[in-house]
Amino acid sequence: MAKSTLMEMHNVGIVVESLDRAIAFFTELGLTLEGRMMVEGEWAGRVTGLGNQSVEIAMMVTPDGHSRLEISQFITPPVIADHRTAPVNALGYLRIMFRVENLDELLSRLLKHGTELVGEVVQFENMYRLCYIRGVEGLLIGLAEQLSNKTATDILETA
Repeated sequence: MAKSTLMEMHNVGIVVESLDRAIAFFTELGLTLEGRMMVEGEWAGRVTGLGNQSVEIAMMVTPDGHSRLEISQFITPPVIADHRTAPVNALGYLRIMFRVENLDELLSRLLKHGTELVGEVVQFENMYRLCYIRGVEGLLIGLAEQLSNKTATDILETA
């Protein structure tokens, strides 16, 4: 039997209360809505372990087409836990990080939509300007503006 091969990371999934608000926020951030649909029934619950479920999902794609964000709004069963206010050092879901251009301009647009800056915008060496924000529904999101061709991976490889 041939060994399984990992092909790619397809998407990261998040659960929200309002799919419409989340789509609007991530569209403002620069993602594009790839599709939206209901996923319902016992078959879906066999995958998730939730039994008979009804969930509306939206798939958002990054401008390069390589990364996707699956946003889910559960109708049934109801959401049972809320980790959105957990700090960055909490176990489990940490944050989504996006590489952006013109961080200051993007922040000014997002702040008008109720986004909150978690700490401050800082510079990591001469490679990135970084910040964390609490976006739509309090989701923790990292934004990184690359300043040079040298990346964090380059530093890790030379360490």
